Amino acid sequence: MLKKYFRRLESIIALAQSLMTPKQFLFLSSVLIGISCSLAVIVLKTFAHSVFSFATYINGILKLSFINSILPIIGITLTVFVVNKVLNGSIQKGTSQILYAVAKKASIIPRKQMYAQIVTSSLTVGLGGSAGLESPIVITGAAFGSNYAQNYKMQYKDRTLLIGCGVAAGIAAAFNAPIAGVLFAIEVLLVDVSISAFTPIMISAATGALVSAIVLDESILLSFKKQETFDYHNIPFYVILGVLTGLVAIYYSRNFQRVEHYFAKQQINPYKKALIGSSLLALLIFIFPTLFGEGYESIKTLSETDPGKLLDNTLFADFRNNQWVLLLFIGATMTVKVFASGLTIGSGGNGGNFAPSLFLGSYLGYFFSKLVSMVGLSKLPISNFTMVGMAGILSGLFHAPLTAIFLIAEITGGYGLMIPLMIVSSISFAISKRYEKYSLDVKGLAKKGHAFTSNKDSNILSTLDIDSIIQCDYLTVHPDENLTKLVDLISHSNQVVFAVVNQEKDLVGVVHFNDIREIIFNSYRVKYTFIRDVMKAPAATISTLDSMEIVMRKFETTKSAFLPVLRDGKYHGFISKSIALEAYRTKLRSMTIE
Repeated sequence: MLKKYFRRLESIIALAQSLMTPKQFLFLSSVLIGISCSLAVIVLKTFAHSVFSFATYINGILKLSFINSILPIIGITLTVFVVNKVLNGSIQKGTSQILYAVAKKASIIPRKQMYAQIVTSSLTVGLGGSAGLESPIVITGAAFGSNYAQNYKMQYKDRTLLIGCGVAAGIAAAFNAPIAGVLFAIEVLLVDVSISAFTPIMISAATGALVSAIVLDESILLSFKKQETFDYHNIPFYVILGVLTGLVAIYYSRNFQRVEHYFAKQQINPYKKALIGSSLLALLIFIFPTLFGEGYESIKTLSETDPGKLLDNTLFADFRNNQWVLLLFIGATMTVKVFASGLTIGSGGNGGNFAPSLFLGSYLGYFFSKLVSMVGLSKLPISNFTMVGMAGILSGLFHAPLTAIFLIAEITGGYGLMIPLMIVSSISFAISKRYEKYSLDVKGLAKKGHAFTSNKDSNILSTLDIDSIIQCDYLTVHPDENLTKLVDLISHSNQVVFAVVNQEKDLVGVVHFNDIREIIFNSYRVKYTFIRDVMKAPAATISTLDSMEIVMRKFETTKSAFLPVLRDGKYHGFISKSIALEAYRTKLRSMTIE
C-alpha cells in the first residue's frame, strides 16, 4: 500500500517536472526535500525524547541511574547488529562524507543513507549513547537531496544544490533555526555557491523549520526563554570565555579522535568491541547521568533558576544544594564528555558531535561564570554565559562561526546576545584554527589527502585525479644513443620534451627540443653528439602519489611546461601544465553552483 502511494507521488512529481521550467522544478524540489527532512527529524527527536522521559521516570522510582546505564549498552549493541546484518557491515559517519561525495562521487550518495542514519542513530542516541542526532540528520537530508535528484535525472549542479537543501532543512528542523540551517549548509559543506543558489536552500530550510515547529512539541526542541540584558562591562569576561572555548574545542577534537582511533585499531569481534565500549560508557553515565543521550535537557536545566536539579537521582543527590559540589560535578562532567562521545561512536554506535559541542559549551559557560561569581570577582549573568559558551565550542570545533552565532541567536529567541556571541565565536574560531588546521569532521579526510577547506583552489585541485592527466605514451631515448634517433622521433611526433631512461627504466635526464634546435640541422653534429651530452636534470619530478596541489606548486616553482612522472621510482610519463590547467578549468565549471 505504501509502495503504491510513493509510486503515485513520483508520477505526480514527474508530471510537474515536465510542465515546469528547470528553475521552477528546483524550487518545488527544495520544498519537498524540506518536508522529507523535517519528517525524519520529527521521528528521531520524538523517539530520543520519549526514551529519555521513560528513563527519567524510572530513575525517579529507583533513585539510581541503573536504567541510564543499561540502555546505552543495548542501543550500541543493536546498532552494531543492524550495521552487520542489514547494512552490509558498513555505514558512513560524519558530515565529511557529504563533502567527499560532492567532490569525488559527483554528488552521488548511496540510497541506503536515506534510512540507515535514522535507524542506527535512533538506536544509539535514542537509547542513551552520548552523541548527537544532528550529524545523522544532516547525512540523511543530503541523501534525500542526492537520491531525489538522481531519480529525476537532474544534473550535477542541481544534485549538489539539493544536497545543500537537505542539509539546511535538517539543521533548521532540528533546532527550528532556518538561518542557521542555511549558514551551516553554505559555511561547512557548500563553500562555493553563488547568491542565486541561496534561494532554494532558504526555501528548504524555511520549510523544514515550519513543519518541525508545527508537529514537534516545543519541549522536544532546544530552546531558551530566560535571557538577561547584555552588559558591556562584562566584555573582558566574554573575551576570556572565547579563549577558553577555543582551547576546550582543541581538547575535545584531539581526545575524541584518540578514543575513536583506539577502537578502530582493535582487531576484535565488533560485538565484543561494542560491549567493551558501551560498558565503559555505562560506567561514566552511572557516575554522571547527564551524559545520557543528547544532553539537551540538562542544558536547559543549567539556564534555569535551579540547576541543582542536575544532581537529583545521582550519587551526589545529598549535595544538590551545595554550590561547590554542583560546580565540581559540572566541571567533571565537562571533562569526561569527550570520552563518553568517543566511546559511543568508537565502539560502533552512530551519532555526531554537534550536540556534544553544545553540551560542552553550555557546561563550560556555566562553570566559568558561576566560578567568577562565587569567588567574588564579578556578578555575571550565568544564563547568558551558558548560552554563549555553546556558540564558542561549536565555532571552534566545526570552524563555523557564523553558524554558531545565528544558531544560538535563533534558539534563544532574539538577538540581544549578538555582540557577546560574535566575540566568543570569533576568538574561539581563531584559536582553534591556529592549532587545528581542519575542523573535527574534516580531519579524517585530511589524513587521507582529501581535505576540503574554504580555499577554493585547494578544494578543486583536491578533487582532480592525477592519473587522468598523466601522458604515458611519450617516446623515450637512451643516454648512449646519438641524436640521429632523437631527430627521427621529433620529425614523426609532436613531442617537444623527451625522457632519457636507462635499461632499468630509471629517469636519468630530459631533453627539450629548444635545447637542441641548433644542433639538429647540422648532420655532422647530430651523428657525433650523444644524448647524454645534451640532456639535463629535470627541474622537478612528480610522483603518482602526489596530490594535484603539490603538482601545481611544482609547476609554479619551476616555471616548467612539462614535468616527468615517476611511479615506484621508475619513469612513468609526463604531465603537461596546459593539460593540468584545462582539467582545473573544466572541474571549476562543473562545480560552480549558479
